[in-house]
Amino acid sequence: MTAVGSPADSACRKNVQRTGILRQAWINRSDYLYVLPSIGVMLVVIAYPIYYTIELSFFNTPPSLQLRDKIFVGLDNYGLILQSNVFWRVTLNTIIWTVASTFFAFFLGLGAALALHREFFGRGVLRAILIIPWVISAVAASYIWKWIYHSDFGVIGAVLVGLGLADRPPNFIDNVNTVLPSLIVVNVWREFPFAMIMLMAGLQTVPDQLLRAATVDGAGPWQRFWHVTFPHLKGVSTVTILLLAVANFNSFIIPWIMTGGGPSNASHIWITHIYELAFGRQRWGVASAYSVLLFLIVMTFGYFYVRALSGSERKARG
Repeated sequence: MTAVGSPADSACRKNVQRTGILRQAWINRSDYLYVLPSIGVMLVVIAYPIYYTIELSFFNTPPSLQLRDKIFVGLDNYGLILQSNVFWRVTLNTIIWTVASTFFAFFLGLGAALALHREFFGRGVLRAILIIPWVISAVAASYIWKWIYHSDFGVIGAVLVGLGLADRPPNFIDNVNTVLPSLIVVNVWREFPFAMIMLMAGLQTVPDQLLRAATVDGAGPWQRFWHVTFPHLKGVSTVTILLLAVANFNSFIIPWIMTGGGPSNASHIWITHIYELAFGRQRWGVASAYSVLLFLIVMTFGYFYVRALSGSERKARG
């Protein structure tokens, strides 16, 4: 006789559950016909490109050969990437770009959200003005800022010279030491409204009763924020930071349009370097290997994003 709770009993229950699931799936088999078109589209536009990119990363594709005449090289492309000095410089640029853009965009958005959460005259107009950088085209914003930074005709340089703060207009995007910080400023300017909107939504969930009770107990503005407001913003803050990090890690338009990765690879990040390798130098194999590494990193971000969402949902249900 099998004891209750024994391994055999547990295996029996699992088999019964599995049989029940399969039986229910067979009963509802007609429902899957409705999602087959979507699955087919996903396989064509998502699964196959991922598969082909992974396959191509194991081949050498010199410009002198047709793509169909590619040469199998195994893991050589990955070794070539890891041994390249350009790879490590581009990786450092990508880390600086992602971390700095995410950090400043989030905290600038947090400050704006806290300021606009209070009632004052003209709050709606100010909200609309602050959202403008996020809603305009990234291409248009890149060209505008490229003109603002221009070393000969730029607005910033003209103002600095006019005020006597500089003898000549500075080189913002033509200098290897200032190009990346200059691009980060543009990226933060464009992304902080997104963080502001997300955090303003999170501020709506903070109970007024707790804030009033903290005020009655003598808590100051900082204490109310840290002990009452901030705990209610943890979930939305985690999601916002992860979304900003993924967007910055995959950012392409601003660095490519404004500098094209120059000067001297000083503003190249992973996504722009992959584009240059593939479409500029036609090194499809190396570019595919880069893309596979980028895909793995983005999937890691996605894993933590899903975990953050799941944790927020469990907390909300609790």
